[in-house]
Amino acid sequence: MNPGTYARLYGPPQPAPRRERTNVTALAAAVLWTATAASLAWLTFLVALAALWGAADGAAVGGFVQQYVLAVGGATALLTALAFAPGVRRLSWAGRLVITGALACPLASGLAIGSWIYVS
Repeated sequence: MNPGTYARLYGPPQPAPRRERTNVTALAAAVLWTATAASLAWLTFLVALAALWGAADGAAVGGFVQQYVLAVGGATALLTALAFAPGVRRLSWAGRLVITGALACPLASGLAIGSWIYVS
């Protein structure tokens, strides 16, 4: 057997060359996560305002706030698990952010738009 072939087959693993990260992917990730953050900021403001009004009225608001915090925490844990899944880990950070942002943005934006319409 050729010694070069043997060394390539059974030698130490060589990492595959990384492709350059494109600016379009990073821009898409930034747009998706900016929209998601703005939607979550609106929803958090709305929950805090409702909790403040409820507390001023004398109602127990701990459960309401706790449900919101658990829902956001659960969604964060789910997206983190997706970002570190074996198939997704092969992607660049920008690619991972685009995938998770594409899943997070429609739900958060839909809830924010729906609450905006309901409040207005």
